[in-house]
Formats: sequence, structure tokens, C-alpha cells
Amino acid sequence: MPQRAQRNQNRLRPIFLDKTSRVNILIHMVKYSRSLDVTFRALADPTRRGILAELSRGQASVTQLAGPYRMSLPAVMKHLRVLENAGLVTQRKTGRVRRCRLSAQPLEYAASWLSQYRAFWGRQFDALDRYLVEEKSMEENVWPKHNKARRKQRSK
Repeated sequence: MPQRAQRNQNRLRPIFLDKTSRVNILIHMVKYSRSLDVTFRALADPTRRGILAELSRGQASVTQLAGPYRMSLPAVMKHLRVLENAGLVTQRKTGRVRRCRLSAQPLEYAASWLSQYRAFWGRQFDALDRYLVEEKSMEENVWPKHNKARRKQRSK
């Protein structure tokens, strides 16, 4: 068998996991995917992010939340329903007024998930910085800076 075909075959070899590994991976995927997917899907729309920004200042009625947007109340209610399904907003109806309140728990969960990646990328950028500093110092050793005075003397 040619070397190239053998390398490709080695690359395609299946990896077998024991039962414990499969369960742990599945738990990890389910734990993160469902709630985070719903949270990020809700945050993907600029109108919903604006509604959350308004609610971060305190409770507000649906009419107050709809004020800055050029859309109907039913359209705003659809946005609120998406936010409510994601757990980002709670609604309470008092008489004819529906008041909304921000629920921070899903945002805290998303922030903690993102912080893992922030730490990872921080380490990556620190390593890149160290590498670039090292390369620069090596380059300066190979290519020493020329004295401007010496250049002027040569040109005369």
C-alpha cells in the first residue's frame, strides 16, 4: 500500500470510548448546549439586546419597552416571549399592565462559559507575545542597527 494511502487510512481510524467517557462527554454537551444555545439565540437579535439593556435599569411595562422601537406591541411581545423562553426575562401581569423584569442567571452562566475561553485566548496571546519578543531580540542580534554618523561619513 502506498505511504499516502496508509497515512489517510491511519487518520480515518475510529476512536473507541468506554461507557464512562461517552456518558461524560454527553453530559458535558447537553449541559452546555441547551441553555447556552437558547441564551445566545435570544441575544442574537439587536432589539432583544436593547430590551435587556432597558430592563437592566429596572422593571418596565411592555408599552415602555416598545417605545424606542418602530414596531407593533405584538411584535415586541414576540421578542419578550423569546427572552422569557431563554429565562432572561420574567413577566407579571397586574390588571391590564404587563411588567417585565430582567433575570440575570442565564447571562451569568453564559459569562462563566465565555470566561473559560477568555482565559484560553489570554494564554494564547501571552505565548504569542513572548514569541514575538524573542524573535525581535534574535533579529536585532542578527541585523545590528547601523550608526547614522558612520553612514554620513561614508557618503562624504
